[in-house]
Amino acid sequence: MFKNDQIKATIIADSINYYHKTRIITYELEYPRFIHSELMTHKMLAKNAASSRAIPIDKMIEQVRNNPAHPVYWGKNQAGMQAKEELTDESLAKVQDFWKDASTTACLFAKSMSEEQAHKQIVNRVLEPFSMMKTVITGTEWNNFFWLRNHTDAQPEFHALANLMQKAKDESKPFVLYENEWHVPYIQRERYKFSSDFGDPISDGEIIYSSGDQVLTTDEALVLSSSLCAQTSYRKSDDTLEKAKNIYSRLVESEPVHASPFEHQGMCYNVNPFKLLTAIMFNYFIPKGVTHIDINRNWWSGNLKHFIQYRQLIPNNVKVG
Repeated sequence: MFKNDQIKATIIADSINYYHKTRIITYELEYPRFIHSELMTHKMLAKNAASSRAIPIDKMIEQVRNNPAHPVYWGKNQAGMQAKEELTDESLAKVQDFWKDASTTACLFAKSMSEEQAHKQIVNRVLEPFSMMKTVITGTEWNNFFWLRNHTDAQPEFHALANLMQKAKDESKPFVLYENEWHVPYIQRERYKFSSDFGDPISDGEIIYSSGDQVLTTDEALVLSSSLCAQTSYRKSDDTLEKAKNIYSRLVESEPVHASPFEHQGMCYNVNPFKLLTAIMFNYFIPKGVTHIDINRNWWSGNLKHFIQYRQLIPNNVKVG
């Protein structure tokens, strides 16, 4: 009755700062929307997610009809937050039937409201308990996330998601970045190697950014990457540069600026923390994009450690005061 492969975790960009050895990872995730609020509690991670205010009603209804989000573990009721025992036999079958009936009923009411011209930001809320969520998530700080969520006490669906994310991280090899080079989700990166006369590589060359067969400048890579992160809201992706520039302009020229899609791109930078502290104390030059230093003398840009977050370079990206 229910599909068992709903929850997915794919790494779409994995980079490491050569100087500080800090790793930045971007995932594309699929999971039941009913655990989305739990994911949002992790403030050290940048997120862009599918929006019930943006996805057409018919598309939401189609997804719920064909593949309704459901529990991965059908726990039996008991005191406390964890269900240590699962339903079995007739009780399990009945509860699964009730869940399916509830999703079908939600679709019927959503369709009826749609026929009365109710906006999708209202209608789609009825479907949310049974909808799947697509999210792009980026961060440099993963230890606490996995400590809490890849654990048997976590909500079973979140535990399953975190377990897939941990496995993907363990199997992924980060792309080494040097100063002023970018972590850009959804963009292909290749590094040319300088070789000796004998053909042996002797040093790393510059990065070439590309999408499909199209070579991109650094600015174009940033525009396309931020556009594709923004398009997560609609659950579809148009990776043409023309479309990307159009979306980018709408994001930065709006009032207020829609800045969250710019949180996933990070520039590798090498900052000596002692020199930075001195610069702050005596009002010297502070590298653009650096926002603060923590008690361990690590420098940060937004919620990224040892990478300049693209958002921090966008004018008017936040209202201060």
